[in-house]
Amino acid sequence: MGHQNFAWGHKKRYNDFSTYFRNHFSERVQKVSVDAGFTCPNRDGTAGKGGCTYCDNITFKPNYCNLENSVTIQVQEGIEFFAKKYSSMKFLAYFQAYTNTYAPLDDLKRLYSEALQHPKIIGLVISTRPDSVTGEMLDYLADLSKEVYVMVEFGLESHLDRTLERINRGHTFAESVWALEETAKRAINNCAHLILGLPGETRGDWLEQAREISKLPVKNLKLHQMQIHRETLMEKQFKEKPQRFHIFSVEEYTELVVDYLELLNPEIIVERFVSEAPSEMVIAPKWGLKNFEFVAKVEKRLKERNTWQGKKFKV
Repeated sequence: MGHQNFAWGHKKRYNDFSTYFRNHFSERVQKVSVDAGFTCPNRDGTAGKGGCTYCDNITFKPNYCNLENSVTIQVQEGIEFFAKKYSSMKFLAYFQAYTNTYAPLDDLKRLYSEALQHPKIIGLVISTRPDSVTGEMLDYLADLSKEVYVMVEFGLESHLDRTLERINRGHTFAESVWALEETAKRAINNCAHLILGLPGETRGDWLEQAREISKLPVKNLKLHQMQIHRETLMEKQFKEKPQRFHIFSVEEYTELVVDYLELLNPEIIVERFVSEAPSEMVIAPKWGLKNFEFVAKVEKRLKERNTWQGKKFKV
């Protein structure tokens, strides 16, 4: 099978996002991050206080994201940052920090429209929580997606309610299922974000997660290893009781990802395997690997094991 195309139409052993992205767009496309000043319902007391135990949003916010700057300025500076290399590149405005649907619909329309005003912005990627979308909001995004590319990225993090409670997510897995189903039935692109290695979970839990996610109308999937960041509640918990945490080695996590892929629905597009936070922000694990280096390790193990995404998938 290694010499033939797989179900997703090419020879890579998993349904990778970069190939899908190149095929979907007729030109080179890059995401530019936007910080529109949102908060989260588990920070302001609506669903909880303090935020997720692992969360420090500084880790994934580029330097050009500055709350003193308008969406227009952030988009322009982000485009200038990337366009130095490819002048003909087009862009997606990536509303990334915190919960980017957590505002009245009229405010959301204004912010999204502001980003789309730039002639090189051809769509939106909106990062949010499954408990922070409504039917009315999704109806609006469905209409918008007929004109431009729209992706709604949901932070699910785990399929286990006990874990969601432990990490102070403030929502249930049932709400995640609802959000994915409502998005999919409106033909809006969606992405599920999940963390492997959360405290209290086991290897069996993570493999069962692959089976559970495979039952849902997930279009894209982002995985990443549990990381303990500085200045988070999880850092305090880790220092107090390190025995409660399992810190992956690169080799162990690589094997887990390959096992996970074997169980995963082959129709799901895999966008990412790891998180790449600045090293000075990370307590553990400190791998010192770039994203592409880890991808190469996964591809190598898939080939060595003569396996592929969905090999063990059961409908």
